[in-house]
Amino acid sequence: MSLPAPLLLVGCGKMGSALLDGWLDQGMAPGDVTVVEPAAGPHLDAFAARGVARADTVDGLPPDLAPAVVVFAVKPQVMAEVAPPYARFVGPETVFLSIAAGQTIAAFEGYLGAGAAIVRAMPNTPAAVGHGITVLCANPHVSAGQRDGCADLMAAVGDVAWVDDEGLIDAVTAVSGSGPAYVFLLVEAMTAAGEAEGLAPELAMQLARATVAGSGELLRRSEDTAATLRQNVTSRGGTTAAALDVLMADDGLGALMRRAVAAAARRSRELA
Repeated sequence: MSLPAPLLLVGCGKMGSALLDGWLDQGMAPGDVTVVEPAAGPHLDAFAARGVARADTVDGLPPDLAPAVVVFAVKPQVMAEVAPPYARFVGPETVFLSIAAGQTIAAFEGYLGAGAAIVRAMPNTPAAVGHGITVLCANPHVSAGQRDGCADLMAAVGDVAWVDDEGLIDAVTAVSGSGPAYVFLLVEAMTAAGEAEGLAPELAMQLARATVAGSGELLRRSEDTAATLRQNVTSRGGTTAAALDVLMADDGLGALMRRAVAAAARRSRELA
């Protein structure tokens, strides 16, 4: 893995901090990173103590700064205000990588200029613990080397995949971007169901939480498909089979998940 440098990180909240932690853990030199973040905080002090430079605004950056990558990690609703001043860095040696949901490549071409090299990324929140997945899409101005560099940056916090059709980012958002919320809701639902069967709330939550977390880790480590793992724990006529008869019915979890993902993808298209 070869991380591109120097790097300018615009925004250092939860996701920005997770990314920066991953990059530093992967060997990026702290002196190669500059953060633009107006809000103070202990995490920024910790990064500064490791040698990461910080500016409150784009105006506070060194005039001779020439970043290989500018990473936008600010909230989507403020991007139209934040991004345009960074057009000063547009050039063949600089790529702009955005992790802002709903902000299209066309939007960034409007903020920065039609000639900017732009990669749009859709990570998810497990990136905060190094087990995320990010799907990326690039415009034609991004070179092969810049694609590789952006992939390496996101690989520092999990798996990486590419799509050529930006329209697929809406489906990606619906499956993996919003997906952690579906899993957390599953834990809530299992907890409530356990309580309905007489378990104490604390024990029901402990069981549901550990079961989902452990099953996810088993799936991550296994070479088997999810379907195979499901079949491996299902005995004919047993308790698991009885539950799956409900969950796999025509109006069960599969149909419900299809409707949920379709609703999220539709909303993603509306926001974009």
